[in-house]
Amino acid sequence: MTSHSPSRRTVLGGIAAGAAAISPFTGSSAAHAATSGTYAIRYDQARRQTILGLGFEIQSDSIGSGNNGLPEEVSGVPYDLTTSERTRFYQQMLKGGRSDRGFRYCRLAMGLYYRGLDPTGKLMRGRYPGQTALLADMCDQAGIEGLSVEYWSPAPGWKSNHSYIGGKVKQFDAAFLAEFGDAMVADLDYLAAGGLRISQWGLQNEPRYSTPYSSCVYNATEYRQTFKAVASRIRAKYPDVMVTADSQDGWGGEIGAAILADPAALDLVDAWTYHRIGYDSNYQIHNDFNRLAQGKPSFNNEFEYLSGAMTDWRTVNTAQSIMNWMTFQNSPTWYWLHALKPTTNAESENYGLGFWRPPSDTDFSRFPDLKPNHWTWNPRNWNAVAGFVKYMPWDSVRYTVDESAVLEDQRIMAWKTPAGKPVFALTNRSATQSFTYTVDTQTAAQFEGHRYGPSTNDQRIGFKSGPQLSITVPPLSIEFWVRNP
Repeated sequence: MTSHSPSRRTVLGGIAAGAAAISPFTGSSAAHAATSGTYAIRYDQARRQTILGLGFEIQSDSIGSGNNGLPEEVSGVPYDLTTSERTRFYQQMLKGGRSDRGFRYCRLAMGLYYRGLDPTGKLMRGRYPGQTALLADMCDQAGIEGLSVEYWSPAPGWKSNHSYIGGKVKQFDAAFLAEFGDAMVADLDYLAAGGLRISQWGLQNEPRYSTPYSSCVYNATEYRQTFKAVASRIRAKYPDVMVTADSQDGWGGEIGAAILADPAALDLVDAWTYHRIGYDSNYQIHNDFNRLAQGKPSFNNEFEYLSGAMTDWRTVNTAQSIMNWMTFQNSPTWYWLHALKPTTNAESENYGLGFWRPPSDTDFSRFPDLKPNHWTWNPRNWNAVAGFVKYMPWDSVRYTVDESAVLEDQRIMAWKTPAGKPVFALTNRSATQSFTYTVDTQTAAQFEGHRYGPSTNDQRIGFKSGPQLSITVPPLSIEFWVRNP
């Protein structure tokens, strides 16, 4: 919960190592002279990749404002929402307005937003009555395939400081790590017994950082040893779960290097996960996240904006982050940080797709029309991802697009849905100039346009018939063109 342009930190293997509190761009980009370009969607070529679907994180318990501390207050989603607001949240946001399913994965922050304990202090449980059942009901009603279970901290009973905040795992000998691994398997067993499905698993969020919220620090050797002991047990009990590493720098940091040097550890990695939080989307164009990936996919499993005021430019930058991770890095998925954030937290505007008002919040100077136990949209963030949730269903297949020039402020990505329907997305990140795309769709079929932007959501903008489409995209806009019917 801390970070396509380099940051202040060292660049490793061509990839910036990450940043806990760095915003590696100014929120604007240089204007390009180009105001038009020509593009050909190559449905005649081999498919490029299968896009599994998008992920989000759920704040199902409280965190201090500014990510400072772990309050005793029980507050979270869906817990705080009324029954009708839960249903609206599931249907309108998590399904994205689709009749079937929208987001595919829900990231569950173990030791942070799921931090209850059994009497031994070594096994995780819901912290308040019904937490597990509420999460299971949310996933069922929203059509979520499964959880991405990742630890912000192990249970305190395993740590040297006996706390969720800071510290390290007590020991790294084989007997201790075997017991530790069995406990993490037991955590998954408990979630599964409570009706939750598990799709992905990660040992530790941002293992290099000690933070004022739940965390646990590993050096490269400690992570490798622990990962081998625990991931082997996860793989044995849950062979279909995608095991990821290292939820910060993938293969590009010291931990990744330690895994690459150990064949037994490398064999346990199904995918490399990165935090390039709030980065300029150009970064994915100019850096290679697959160079040392050993054929395993790489993806960004957390994106938000750490600091600075939200801007209209960021809306389009977020959309381009999704597109560029997939177009240039062949990523199978991409995660936004939080579905909803509380009105009480200072970081909420930069972190959430929407806001909810906890019942304890009686300050109506902000969001005066938002009732307690209700939620509303955060348009600059939601409108950036909404079109992908709605028009890029699970297992869509991406195809190559030939571009007259690879521009940084104007991006294109094309795919077919599992039903075979062609769709393509266009962006214009320029704040001042419109941009005209001439797109060869290789079909005489008709396409319908849907526009998104900082204050625009699914605006229907008419029909165009192929194969040659001329589409002028206004400044700071995202468009989806979907074959009709």
